[in-house]
Amino acid sequence: MNLSVLCEKVLAGDRLGADEALVLLEKADVTTLAYLADDVRRRKHPEGIVSYIIDRNLNPTNVCVTDCGFCSFYATPKDKEKGYVLEREVIYQKIQETVDVGGVQILMQGGHHPRMGVEWFEDLLRDIAERWPDLHMHAMSPPEIEHLSKVSKISTVEVLQRLQKAGMRSMPGGGAEILTEGVRQKIAPRKTDTDTWLRIMEEAHALGMRTTATMMFGHVETLADRIEHLDRLRQVQDRTGGFTAFIGWTFQPLANPLGEQLLATGWQKKTYAEYFRTTAVARIFLDNFDNLQASFVTQGAEAATMALRAGCNDFGSAMLEENVVSSAGCFELVAVDDIERCIRSVGFEPRQRNQAYDLLPTAKISAAAH
Repeated sequence: MNLSVLCEKVLAGDRLGADEALVLLEKADVTTLAYLADDVRRRKHPEGIVSYIIDRNLNPTNVCVTDCGFCSFYATPKDKEKGYVLEREVIYQKIQETVDVGGVQILMQGGHHPRMGVEWFEDLLRDIAERWPDLHMHAMSPPEIEHLSKVSKISTVEVLQRLQKAGMRSMPGGGAEILTEGVRQKIAPRKTDTDTWLRIMEEAHALGMRTTATMMFGHVETLADRIEHLDRLRQVQDRTGGFTAFIGWTFQPLANPLGEQLLATGWQKKTYAEYFRTTAVARIFLDNFDNLQASFVTQGAEAATMALRAGCNDFGSAMLEENVVSSAGCFELVAVDDIERCIRSVGFEPRQRNQAYDLLPTAKISAAAH
């Protein structure tokens, strides 16, 4: 397959097939990929704005029965020292801190606790909605929805309906990792399978709930697995239009069994170049996704800034708290002033947004957020 022909096809705005995207990922140099992805980004977002959001990643519990090999965050139900369930007042304090500095969203997700069913989260969401009616709850993820359905012995659709009624307004794309069964059986055999993850996303979309889509790459998967993952997402988006954005990041190997196993074989953590290549191909291939988010939480602010010229139109979150990837030794808090400085440094205008990617009026942000 001729690379020049594929490049011309991308620049003409034509849709690539999965086999063509794989050729780009395998053979095109990173500069070419970034140029093509930036052209796609420019066509979708000609106004020259890069957005960001102020929120907090709230994890009500880290107790989990899934035992994913790549996770450094969770505690087993028997681990009384590390495991926790946050008291309600602690949750409220964290939310109020977020609101006080201009936060517009709480991203709430956590472990698969064996005794916390849908009722626990319904009650929490109702309380939050009553106290902060304008706060957007971007909550749970497909694996959590499936887990709640098992604990509460109801369908995943009913879980979604009940949580939506209680105040859950959108759903993050956590738990996707790589959406191919061969990979999932190696890194998370007890977690939601590919078809179920995608089905729950479609169920949420059918209820009018928007969601994001994610990919954690750079561990045991092949390049073909990455493209298959993107293709499965694009097929759902063709049917539902329910995804607001795609976010990809590289696997963080510290303090987890998978990382220890890979490092013992001489495996090396993926470079920024690998992140840029895959991000650029995602921007080119996911032609029905409006937004691509950079991942400064895992890649760092410098790489995230460069990704704005490799297809990304969103810098992510000025996150007040993050506990999952930071457990793997990778987390970088970036103040709002620094986020805006990064965005301007590559020629864009920074603007705060909400979960729907609607740009907000000029933000009145507390000095604490800076």
